[in-house]
Amino acid sequence: MKLKRSKSHGELHANALNDILFILLFFFLIVSTLANPNIVKVNNPAGKKDTKAKQNIVISIDKAQKLYLGQKLIDINMIDTILKAEVMKQRAFVDTPSVVVNADTSAYYGEVFKVMQSAKRAGAKVVAIVK
Repeated sequence: MKLKRSKSHGELHANALNDILFILLFFFLIVSTLANPNIVKVNNPAGKKDTKAKQNIVISIDKAQKLYLGQKLIDINMIDTILKAEVMKQRAFVDTPSVVVNADTSAYYGEVFKVMQSAKRAGAKVVAIVK
């Protein structure tokens, strides 16, 4: 006698599974764009006064790499001596005079750093502004 064995194939209805996976994909895409792990939230203090640096000494560097103290053209090789003299003049009025370096965007960074280092050596506070 020959016995017949019927093999039943199990069926899996994956229609609902596809819908759930699609919804989860949307959820994680939206959540990942909202959460940025590289940002640290801090509360910055709000000031009541304008705390901009007083512009005691202004050194300007134009696109031709020429240096100006105020409106007066100066030589880059004399910057140490000139800044030291200007800082000494300003010390009569302020404890730490500030030197504002106003440089053109096409000015060489080397010239800007040279002026900043000279101002530090002269004992002034340095503020650099590049336009």
